[in-house]
Amino acid sequence: MDADLVNAAVGLQQASTMSRIQFAVARKILDAQNADGNAALQLLNAATGGVTKAGDAMVAAATGLGGQLDVTG
Repeated sequence: MDADLVNAAVGLQQASTMSRIQFAVARKILDAQNADGNAALQLLNAATGGVTKAGDAMVAAATGLGGQLDVTG
C-alpha cells in the first residue's frame, strides 16, 4: 500500500514537471512568433512609408505643390 502511495506521488511530481516544461516551451514558441510578426509589420510599414514619401515627392515635383510657402497675409 505504501508503494502505491509513493508511486502516485512520484507520478504526480513527474506530471507537474512535464507540464511546467511544456508551458515554458510553448511560451518560447509564442514569443518567437510574436517577434517574427512584429518584424514583418515593421518591414511592411517601412516599405509602405517609403512608397508614400516617394509618391509625395513626385506629386510635388510634377505640380509644384508644396514647393513654396506664401507667408504674406
